[in-house]
Amino acid sequence: MFGKFYPTKEIASAYDIPYEEYFKSGKRGIIYDIDNTLVMHGAPADERSIELFEKLRRIGYKTVLLSNNREERVRPFAEAVGSAYLYKAAKPAKKGYEEAMRMMGTDASGTLFVGDQLFTDIWGANRTGIETVLTTPIDPREEIQIILKRRLEWIVLKEYHKNKV
Repeated sequence: MFGKFYPTKEIASAYDIPYEEYFKSGKRGIIYDIDNTLVMHGAPADERSIELFEKLRRIGYKTVLLSNNREERVRPFAEAVGSAYLYKAAKPAKKGYEEAMRMMGTDASGTLFVGDQLFTDIWGANRTGIETVLTTPIDPREEIQIILKRRLEWIVLKEYHKNKV
């Protein structure tokens, strides 16, 4: 029932993902959410995120930041980390994910998606056939509409964990 919202993998942080292993398995592009996945909501790129994207380029990855936010939020972050980006992506619609893959020259089998929300990030990537990694939100303090979604996500994640065993 909830399977369309289940991530392929769940990990505490985008900074803990074994990127070299994914590259060895054939992944060549990574699509990222920004807020609460790479930095706290609304925060600029920090040293850790800049270093991550430098590491990803050294490994051989192409990246796209995929955000429902406005360009004023996404562009400066993308410029700081050196990544392509799409704003006002209307996640979970498939169009943004497909455009991100086009920009990277990858297909679903060669792409990884990393994000912190089930009902936008993970669902959209799943609908597009992309392998997904769900991260724990960086900051537990969030806007009210996200807090409400998180309560529903908790129900889905409870089922996910129960079925994963």
